[in-house]
Amino acid sequence: MGAKVSSGGSGKKGSYEANGDMNVIPFIDILLVLLIIFMVAAPPPTTDVKVDLPPPTPQNPIVDNKIPTVVDIRDDGTGAMQIFVDGTISDTSTLGDDVLNRVAINNPGTPNRLLETIKVRADQTLAYRDVMGTMALLQEKQFQKVSLVAEDAIAESELR
Repeated sequence: MGAKVSSGGSGKKGSYEANGDMNVIPFIDILLVLLIIFMVAAPPPTTDVKVDLPPPTPQNPIVDNKIPTVVDIRDDGTGAMQIFVDGTISDTSTLGDDVLNRVAINNPGTPNRLLETIKVRADQTLAYRDVMGTMALLQEKQFQKVSLVAEDAIAESELR
């Protein structure tokens, strides 16, 4: 408890009255000291993530001499699709066999033909279901690496 000097008005000059307000300045000082102690004593938050970084320059660059097999899906102008395997026309019923034969021609020393890269390129005007249906056919035939080829519209128009 503290006392305060009255500030004129009624009462005696210099009289002291009881004050019920708590002095919070020492309380704040103690809290700041405790905060600093806990900040110094607490371990810094760290997460351990193991990352294997590659060397800055590879010693022996890997050269992939394999020729990818390209499956072109084109619109014939009537809304139907035509499928070409490396330029040779194919059908949905024989697509898997045609791609297997073409992989054997492109990369004759390959032990497992199903692990070779198959790139699917489609016209922009084709329906999404036709393109995904063709990719599903290739995956049903157990091809492991089937990917889409995306080309810029500008680059495509320059080729034509």
